[in-house]
Amino acid sequence: MTIRIPSQDGGEFSAYMALPKKGKGPGVVVIQEIFGVTPFIRGICDHLASRQFTAIAPDLYWRTNPGAELNESNPEPARAIRAKTDDNKASDDAAAAIDFLRKHEACTGRVGVVGFCWGGMIAYLTAVRHKPDAAVGYYGVGIEKRLDLAKNLSCPLLLHFAEKDQFAPPEVVAQVKDAFGKDKRTTIWEYAGAGHAFARSGGAHFDPKAADLADMRSLSFLVEKVIGGR
Repeated sequence: MTIRIPSQDGGEFSAYMALPKKGKGPGVVVIQEIFGVTPFIRGICDHLASRQFTAIAPDLYWRTNPGAELNESNPEPARAIRAKTDDNKASDDAAAAIDFLRKHEACTGRVGVVGFCWGGMIAYLTAVRHKPDAAVGYYGVGIEKRLDLAKNLSCPLLLHFAEKDQFAPPEVVAQVKDAFGKDKRTTIWEYAGAGHAFARSGGAHFDPKAADLADMRSLSFLVEKVIGGR
């Protein structure tokens, strides 16, 4: 179903919502790739709902191109829209979605975030600028440009990176690891042989083995940190 969420600066944006069978669960805000709230992103929400989470995916393009739903086969329009989107405002919108979900009758009050590609970076940015209960980023693009904020990490953080990712290569992963040092709240996994967007089912670079492993680790992390609160 589609819901409406008030922004922090007086606007309003839409979000896809998936509910668990029992009608209430811990929350997860799923943050889109550059392609928008696509069937893949909605499918992530549906899967999390099947695992008893209440999941929402906010439209982070609402300020310039509301409802944009693009395709990886022609990435240029998506890149153009993403270039017009302010990362801090997108993170603020993710935080507004967290606040909305915490107060929703279908949520227990605890909420994590999970993001993919650009959304992986926004998930990180939300974890260092706001206060989700946990954050997961899949192959986040551009995290290394905001590592000055790593010291502000507010919650447990799980990051997945691909060995052959041209947008977040091994040297970037090394920078991220160095920035977090010995912070025990942070876990970083690397996937040998995998490329960017390895978890996008049906995508050109889908790697089922890496995707399954990353998804299992993410689910375990969310159960422990969001449900368990540890």
